[in-house]
Amino acid sequence: MNWISNYVRPKINSLFSRREIPENLWTKCDECGTMLFHRELSDSQNVCSNCNNHMHISPRDRFAALFDGGIFTELEVPAPAHDPLQFRDQKKYPDRLKAAQKATLESEAMLIAEGEIYRTPIVAAAQDFGFMAGSMGMYVGNAIIAAAERAVATRKPLVLFSAAGGARMQEGILSLMQMPRTTVAIQMLKEANLPYIVVLTHPTTGGVTASYAMLGDVQIAEPGALICFAGPRVIEQTIRETLPEGFQRAEYLLDHGMLDRVTHRQHLKEELATIIRMLTGLPALVKGDLPKPDETLAPNVVADAPSDPAVKS
Repeated sequence: MNWISNYVRPKINSLFSRREIPENLWTKCDECGTMLFHRELSDSQNVCSNCNNHMHISPRDRFAALFDGGIFTELEVPAPAHDPLQFRDQKKYPDRLKAAQKATLESEAMLIAEGEIYRTPIVAAAQDFGFMAGSMGMYVGNAIIAAAERAVATRKPLVLFSAAGGARMQEGILSLMQMPRTTVAIQMLKEANLPYIVVLTHPTTGGVTASYAMLGDVQIAEPGALICFAGPRVIEQTIRETLPEGFQRAEYLLDHGMLDRVTHRQHLKEELATIIRMLTGLPALVKGDLPKPDETLAPNVVADAPSDPAVKS
């Protein structure tokens, strides 16, 4: 037995071995290739600091940045029929659902919630592209209907964040039926005279674009978002012509009248609150709004003293 090789050297190596570094500390931008530190990326709401690329963000993280204090109440969605077509391709449909649920830690492709943005109450819905490409199935249809019904019941505007590859093929015609169902839900909001604002994120395609994603009173998109029914490659192969550069991107659609605004993700909260207050007749957005002082902690403070008068015009 070699005492030095078998005991001393392994002992020394264990004392000076490098600590294990988690693999998720850095994220590579899929546009410019810059390596972004996870805290920096989180603080910027998943926007690349080098090229301004708006990367994927989950609905829960989006709501945490959108609502005041990151506080919101998740709304319940009626559960649809489980695998109604007994669909199977390379995998069974239930197995695909379980894999998506494990990867995203969400039950389905849409999250609905209510809360306040700059003291402005809203109902919000957001699709998760990480969950089976945000595909529109029966659950998504139920979620939009539940969000619309809640908005009507509480007299609040509805803000929807779309991100989808289209209808969910595993549910066949039942997924396509969500197009008229969600259109009827949006009509409920219009009949109740409540604003419906859509924020189109990358990508929004297929039957989603052909239904609720393009029915907003105000259409906003994030920079660089792909917004279309059929993708550019399919169109080029069909008409056998070269498409204009940037075709179907948010900036191109804004220039051609299909969108009202293209807004940076970090400015979206303020813009949504401003637009909603204009549409609902509420006072202008208050900047630097502070809560009323606690009289038990500051007994000399006059209760009726005015708050910060700075108001955004």
